Amino acid sequence: MKLKMIVHRAEEGGYWAEVPAIPGCASQGETFEELLGNIYEAVEGCLAVDMKAVKISEGDRVMEIAV
Repeated sequence: MKLKMIVHRAEEGGYWAEVPAIPGCASQGETFEELLGNIYEAVEGCLAVDMKAVKISEGDRVMEIAV
C-alpha cells in the first residue's frame, strides 16, 4: 500500500506531516529523517485495530492482507 503524505515546515523549526487518506493521522520531527520514522509509527497506530474489542464468531477467520 502506498499513501501520500503532505510535509510541512513547522514555524518553530522542524517538520510536520499529515496523511490525508487517514483522517487525524499526523506527526512531527525535528529533522526530516525523524519525521519519516514518526509518520510511519503514526500510520501504523492509526491503522491498528484492538482485536479484543471486535466480536469474532466461531466460523469467522481473522486474516491480514497486503494492498
